[in-house]
Amino acid sequence: MLAAMPDSAPSPLSAGGPALRDGGDACPGTLRLHRADDGALARVRVPGGVLSADRAEALLAAAGRFGDGELHLTSRGNVQLRGLGAECGGGLAELLAGAGLLPSAAHERARNIVASPLAGLDGSPALGERLAELDALVCASAAAASLSGRFLFALDNGRGDVDALGADVTLIADGDAFLLRIGPGDEVFRIPAAEGPRAALRAAEAFLRAARDSGAWRVKDLPDPVRSELIRAVGAAAGPAEHRPRPRTAKAPEPGTHGPGGRHGPGGTPETTHGSGAAPETTPGSTDAPETTHGPGGTVETTPGPGYAPETTPGSTDALPGAHRHANPHGPAHTAAPANPPQAPPASAAALAVDVPLGRLTPGQWRLLTATARRYGGELRLTPWRGIVVPGPFTGAEAANTLGALAAAGLITSPDSPWTGVGACIGRPGCAKSLADVRAEAGAALGPAGRLPVYWSGCERRCGHPHGEWIDVVATPDGHRISYVRGERRDPPATVRDDPAALAAAVAAARARAL
Repeated sequence: MLAAMPDSAPSPLSAGGPALRDGGDACPGTLRLHRADDGALARVRVPGGVLSADRAEALLAAAGRFGDGELHLTSRGNVQLRGLGAECGGGLAELLAGAGLLPSAAHERARNIVASPLAGLDGSPALGERLAELDALVCASAAAASLSGRFLFALDNGRGDVDALGADVTLIADGDAFLLRIGPGDEVFRIPAAEGPRAALRAAEAFLRAARDSGAWRVKDLPDPVRSELIRAVGAAAGPAEHRPRPRTAKAPEPGTHGPGGRHGPGGTPETTHGSGAAPETTPGSTDAPETTHGPGGTVETTPGPGYAPETTPGSTDALPGAHRHANPHGPAHTAAPANPPQAPPASAAALAVDVPLGRLTPGQWRLLTATARRYGGELRLTPWRGIVVPGPFTGAEAANTLGALAAAGLITSPDSPWTGVGACIGRPGCAKSLADVRAEAGAALGPAGRLPVYWSGCERRCGHPHGEWIDVVATPDGHRISYVRGERRDPPATVRDDPAALAAAVAAARARAL
């Protein structure tokens, strides 16, 4: 069950060009594992990031039985299991299939769907039925089984969060209709809402026909004339085109409480949501798979966190008393900054949102989240920004107690946390290509939350780097190179030699830069 995987194409931020089908699809799944330096790796697709409490428990059981026990969030709202034994494939697939997490073996790597995590919770349209319909249509399509693990569908609630990710096929809620976008362009086609999922599938199948000669993995990889013809053909069936520029920077749900009108501040007052960082899709034109780091075989891997988060009382959302921190494997620098500054008690909320430091969840944290889901809304929503939304409803006291327990468990419950907007690839020791333990370096460089997100990469591949506006920190043989990226443009980089204090100061200054 464990297959060796070829290198994926490099990002255009380094050398390289469009990603073409000159080899097998290197993206891992649950039936085809990837060999990393810390064991085999499985990626479990979670369409829309939506997990019932039962399925969340099944994932924890799989991580404990076959892997290192931890669960790692990816930049598409999926889950990766690490440290797997090479012989676990059959047992892992059986467990996941029994939980409904593997509905079609042929389509397990094609079920890449992101959805607005606050849909139906913040006054925006609910997307659950359309999400389930699209997933079922993909699994029923023989042609869709040929979609690569890089191809991405998006369902946006009309507020532009996942529309900004540059998916291959995007449905944007707009009144009683959907706007259909093909690739990252600014043209959309208006279609009745009931026809949205089927139109999205037809667009994906049309892409596969268009890609036969070029070998492209994604819409953006098609030659310009072929891409234009694909959009024209899709539009001919959908109707006249409308001009709707795609958002260039996504706004992730801020940690804290949410309800109609946006994020709720102290006393339940809606606040403007600034987001915790740019969208984690790769820069437009990027050819590498967008779900975090590449390991020795080139397959995209997820990013473990800094390792400081504690275990909590299993199955309890009242874990504040007696909560403790584990020893930090990367040294005291990771615990110098508080994860969450004190916050005033919230009012009632439709949902809670938390971020996960560098995307890594301990068994205790996962149990706490699952128990919270069982007590309230019944599900978890994994976000493309390595965070989790917990639907409610919650009273003010329930929201305060639950956020307190989640904060004590090491999760990010405040947008003022120094971890907000900080990301990193897997780095050493999980990836042989990395030149540094960038997770430890990111923790050591923590400071006040910056205006811009920062992403630390262990090599020039920059696996899992954000989309839009961000600070790029890359380990090199000479130290670290820091640059400001906005879309496809980047400022001339500055190089910092091996001086941790100077590196932390340079990163903080870069993140604080004004528009």
